[in-house]
Amino acid sequence: MTTSLSQQLRLKKPLATNPLDGHDLSRNLSTFTLMMFGVGSTVGTGIFFVLQEAVPEAGPAVVISFILAGIAAGLSALNYAELASAMPVSGSSYSYAYHSLGEGVAMLIGACVLLEYGVSASAVAVGWSGYFNELTDKLFGARLPDALSYSPISVDGSTTGLLNLPAVVLVAMCAVLLVRGASESARANAIMVGIKLAALAMFIVIALTAFEVDRFDHFFDSGLHGMATAAGTIFFSFIGLDAISTAGEEVKDPQRALPRALFGALAIVIGVYLLVAIAGVGSQPLSEFSSEEQESAGMSVMLANITGSQIPGTILAAGAVISIFSVTLVSLYGQTRVLFAMARDRMLPDRFAEVNPKTLTPRYNTIVVAIVVALIAGFVPSDYLWDTVSIGTLMAFIVVASGVLVLRRTRPDMERPFRVPAFPVLPLLTIAICIYVLSGLPLITWAIFLSWLGVVLVYYLLYARHRSRLITPDAPPKVDAR
Repeated sequence: MTTSLSQQLRLKKPLATNPLDGHDLSRNLSTFTLMMFGVGSTVGTGIFFVLQEAVPEAGPAVVISFILAGIAAGLSALNYAELASAMPVSGSSYSYAYHSLGEGVAMLIGACVLLEYGVSASAVAVGWSGYFNELTDKLFGARLPDALSYSPISVDGSTTGLLNLPAVVLVAMCAVLLVRGASESARANAIMVGIKLAALAMFIVIALTAFEVDRFDHFFDSGLHGMATAAGTIFFSFIGLDAISTAGEEVKDPQRALPRALFGALAIVIGVYLLVAIAGVGSQPLSEFSSEEQESAGMSVMLANITGSQIPGTILAAGAVISIFSVTLVSLYGQTRVLFAMARDRMLPDRFAEVNPKTLTPRYNTIVVAIVVALIAGFVPSDYLWDTVSIGTLMAFIVVASGVLVLRRTRPDMERPFRVPAFPVLPLLTIAICIYVLSGLPLITWAIFLSWLGVVLVYYLLYARHRSRLITPDAPPKVDAR
């Protein structure tokens, strides 16, 4: 029987669908390593840069902005926890949408998540390049020439070069680690998370030595608009939570491990962000946050100003270099697992679902992702990338909350080790907050996003819909034999 397009778009993947032979990932991640994945992908470039962007918008009330962004992320985490515990599979929101909302929505949200991870990894790598040059300058008094430190595209007269070489090298190093195996990547990430938290703890302690309560006077002078704008700026700092749910098929006892890792990572992240914000705002006048001196590696400059020494700033820059490495690592990991899930559903060519028999990782998939991300990081400045990350993340959060609403109605008997409290209020509130934040994004970001969705839609109609595993269930899988 022929399936019409409208019927196919509404087809849902059965929850009992088993992985194809030769396409199984190794279950070797614990709750702790998974939690560190979430912290590793969340506490990174955002907190090392965001004060210089958010404080001029909200003033001392930036503390409230952090809480607002944390509430939005926390509500999303509740929805992720329910679906992740009920469906411990690879693919994150793409897989949840395929099981709950149908193939059409799954394909579109897959495009959103691919945009989120791919662009995020590129943008973070560009940020890493700035701190890398800052560190070599402090340690050795030498920096790479501009030609090898900046992309050739100018933003508002900013410095340009031929290629952002450190960003490209960072992506290559992460790819090598990911190809070796998920457990090796998780172990390296956990070490890097420890170093970054230690660096931030050092910042908090030193900043508190210069703390003055008077700097929190006129707390609400920037008004609700200022706080909301800053919350939108800060929001991208929480996107790493999605990465936890991409590891569903590589976790031991996923029904328990996934919710615990989500909430553990969220608690650590919000606690660290609030302490950094309070210590930072209390340590220097608000006007200094927007000074030219603090545009790049601003937290290092703050420590130098407080202590009169370059040593703490150098240590912080070293911590930033290491921590941003872990963000890129986890972002690349999430990208490869979403592609893996889509290819296993035959939405992408089969080679993206091939698992190397020695390392039990999707090697071909990882190499292709690394090449694309490296090209973007090497030639596109980060200014064009951050808002694109936010729009993909917010769309993914909306789909996950919608999936909770739909599955509670269509599959009320499904086993749910974790359930969102105050249902349906919290999923609906999640959707409302995400739509509110989306409304503040610039038109150019929407234009890029809709163009990308258009390209993916054409790809689906011409290629993917004819190969869907739900339409051609007997198509033989291929296994990487190299």
